[in-house]
Amino acid sequence: MLQKFSTLVDVLRERAQQQQDCQAYTFITKIDEDQDTKLSSLNTKLSSLTYGELDRLARAIAVQLQSIGATGQRALLLYPSSGLEFIAAFFGCLYASVVAVPAYPPKRNQKMSRLEAIVADAQPQVLLTTEALLTNIKSQFAEDPVARLRCLATDNIDEAQAESWQKTTLENSTLAFLQYTSGSTGTPKGVMMSHGNLMHNQKIIQQAMQHTEKTIFVGWLPLFHDMGLIGNMLQPMYLGIPCILMSPETFLQRPLRWLQAISQYKATTSGGPNFAYELCVNKITPEQQATLDLSSWQVAFNGAEPVRAETMERFAAAFASCGFRREAFYPCYGMAETTLIVSGSQASGLPVLQTIQKAALEQNRVVPAKSTKDTLTQTVVGCGQPLEDLQVVIVHPKTMTQCKPNEVGEIWVSGPSVAQGYWNRIDQTEQTFRARLQDTGVSVTSALATTGGGASESFLRTGDLGFLQDGELFVTGRVKDVIIIRGQNHYPQDIELTVEKSHPALRSGCGAAFTVEGKGEERLVVVQEVERSYLRKLDVNGVVGNIRQAVAAEHGLQVYATVLVKTGSIPKTSSGKIQRHACRSGFLTGSLNVVEDWSENPQNKVKFLHLQSEVESILQKISTGKQL
Repeated sequence: MLQKFSTLVDVLRERAQQQQDCQAYTFITKIDEDQDTKLSSLNTKLSSLTYGELDRLARAIAVQLQSIGATGQRALLLYPSSGLEFIAAFFGCLYASVVAVPAYPPKRNQKMSRLEAIVADAQPQVLLTTEALLTNIKSQFAEDPVARLRCLATDNIDEAQAESWQKTTLENSTLAFLQYTSGSTGTPKGVMMSHGNLMHNQKIIQQAMQHTEKTIFVGWLPLFHDMGLIGNMLQPMYLGIPCILMSPETFLQRPLRWLQAISQYKATTSGGPNFAYELCVNKITPEQQATLDLSSWQVAFNGAEPVRAETMERFAAAFASCGFRREAFYPCYGMAETTLIVSGSQASGLPVLQTIQKAALEQNRVVPAKSTKDTLTQTVVGCGQPLEDLQVVIVHPKTMTQCKPNEVGEIWVSGPSVAQGYWNRIDQTEQTFRARLQDTGVSVTSALATTGGGASESFLRTGDLGFLQDGELFVTGRVKDVIIIRGQNHYPQDIELTVEKSHPALRSGCGAAFTVEGKGEERLVVVQEVERSYLRKLDVNGVVGNIRQAVAAEHGLQVYATVLVKTGSIPKTSSGKIQRHACRSGFLTGSLNVVEDWSENPQNKVKFLHLQSEVESILQKISTGKQL
C-alpha cells in the first residue's frame, strides 16, 4: 500500500486519514520506584499522540514556518529528550518543506562548541524548541549565536492554525533533513537526507526485520540521532503501529526500566548499541530479572558500535529465565551516510559468528581458527547480509582496488539509501560519496553477486573496515582508528575491551586507546575512566599493573602511558561513542581530568608532551591565520 507514496508526508497524511484515532506514540514521562524492595514498577504518567493529533500539530507548526518564509530554509530543532514535542516539530518541518536540523539541547555548564559548529555550517533561519527550554537558552547562552536565532516555541502553538496549512510540492529527491554526524573523528558534518533515502531505508528495515501491523516498538535512543530517529521514530509511523518511548536518561539511570517497558507493553522490536545489553547484564539483579517477561521480544537489534559475541552470550544467559531467546538478537550495520541500515542478520535466526586468527587479522587477512579455545583467536560477529538494492564491496583503502574474499578492507556501499552528500562540503562529498573502484567491470559484478546488485559507478566510502564471507558482512574497525605498531594492525576497541576487563575499578565502555610518536616510533597510550566507588581508595599500581599485563598478554604490546581519569570525563560524541582523537589531543595538551597519570618514562614524557603541545599550538595558529 505504501509503494504509491514517495515522501514521509504522504505516509503520515495517509495514517491520519485511515487511522486517525489509533495510538502513534506514547512517552513514559514518570517512573515511580519502590525503594524498600529495590524493585521498580512502571507506574507511569503517559503523554501520547494519535496519528490524527500528530498530523494536526504538524500542520499547525508548518503554518507558523510558512508564515515567516522558512520554506526551503533550515530549522534547528532543540528539544528535551523527555517528551513528544520533537516528533511534532520534525513533521512540522516536513509539512512546510523546511529542512530540519536535529541537535541535542545544551546542558548547564556544557560547552557549546559542537552546537555552534552545527549552526555555523547549517545556517538555520529559525530555532524550534519548547517554551521552557527557550527561556533557559536565552538566559544561559545570551551571547551565543544559537540564542540569537529567530525562535519559535512549538508547545504553545494554536492548533486551529492547522486548517490554514498549504501543501507544498515534495518529491522523492527533496531534501528532508540534515543528520549531523557524531563528530567522533572531527568536526560534525551534515548528511543530506532526501525523502527517497528515508522511504527506501524504511522499506528495507521493515522487510529485513519482518515487521508487520502487529509489531510493537519500545525505544529509549535519542531522537535527534539516526538510530533513534530513523529506527525508533519513523519506522513505527511507516508501519502504522504503536511506539512506546522513554528518554535516554531514564534508561541510563536505571537499565531495568527498558526491559520493564518491553515486558509490560509486550514489545516485539527494541534495541540499541552493544553497551546497552552489557549495562543490563551488569546492573539488573536476579531478583529484578524474576519480575520480567521478555518472551514477546522478537527483534533485539544491536548496532552503532562493535557487536560483541561475549555480550550477547552473557545477556542471553542472564535473561533466558525471563523468556528471552538467543534468536531474537539482530546484529546490524549502518550509519548516517546510508540513512541508517546497510546490512542485517536473518530475523529469528541465530547470529553468525566467525572465529579467526588474531595474527592474520593484524595483517588484514582472514584465516579461520583451527580451535575456538585457542587464545590467539578472535570471534567476530556477522552483521548480516546487505539488504535489498544495496551493493557492498570490500576495497583496499589506498589502492582503491577490490580485496580478495579472505582480506580485510574498507567497506564501500552503493544504493538508494546512500545520502546525497555532506551539506556545503563539495570536496568531502566527492571524496566520500563518489568513490570509484580502480578495477571496475567483471570483477565488480561478480563480487556483488551475493549482495543482490550489479556494478555501480560510484560508492560511499564508509571509513569502516571489514570483510565479506558467504555474503555475510563482518565489521572489524575504523580505518582512521587502526593502531599500527611495528607493522601490525591493532583495533583500538579490542585493546579497550582488554583494559576494562583487567580490573573491577575500570568503567565499562569508557576507555580510549591510541598512539603517539616518540623516538621515531608509535607508542601505545591508554586513557581509562575509573568507577566512582573506587576513586577515594584507588590502588593505582595494581590497576596500572593489571592493564599493562593484560595488554601485553592479549595483544603483545607494551603500554607507554596509562591515564586514569575521573568518572564521566572521557570525551564522547552526542551518541555515546568514544572520541579517540579528542582523547589523544587532551593527553598531549594535559587537559584530561586525571586521577593518575603513569608512563614508562615520566621525565622523557614531560619533554615529549611539551614539544607536542608547542607544535600543535603553532599549527593551530597557522590554520586560524593568527600571527606566530
